[in-house]
Amino acid sequence: MSHPLDFIPKTVQKKIFFPLLALTLGLFGVFNLLDAPLRTDAAPKGIVSFELAGTPAKAESIIQSWDARAKCFSAFGLGLDYLFMPAYALTLSLGVLMALRKHDGAFSLLGVYLGWGALLAALFDAVENFALWQLLNGRAFASAPRVAASAATIKFTLILLGLAFALIGWLLPKREP
Repeated sequence: MSHPLDFIPKTVQKKIFFPLLALTLGLFGVFNLLDAPLRTDAAPKGIVSFELAGTPAKAESIIQSWDARAKCFSAFGLGLDYLFMPAYALTLSLGVLMALRKHDGAFSLLGVYLGWGALLAALFDAVENFALWQLLNGRAFASAPRVAASAATIKFTLILLGLAFALIGWLLPKREP
């Protein structure tokens, strides 16, 4: 198996990575602004509290804690997340690829899987957003909070593993030829 972005020539990877990183960080900044009105006693971590609610009662208490402005911000954020998904997934996957190319053996093989995992995280994010949108609009299926929480947990795990791999890969000394 090969890394999903292995087709990108090594000579242009950094030229693609840094603009993607800037886009990802810029969107992350926008999300931080959108999240401020979503932080309530019922949702101390804002949208993340909603993502991880897990039960209909908890999700409903979070939604009820938001005023009209917060609900508007959450809906806008769920839509904007569909731009964020490919941005962070490609950035992370490419970062993993650049780190794995510095090493070989089991570390490199793990990077192949985590490169795919970064892309898979975006798919779990889309599933999560669908369930959250249903909850926000009062059309939720009974298991929507559990689906959202499960998808969010998998997404966050894959993202954190990919970030850790990329950072460790860059910090470890380059393999000797």
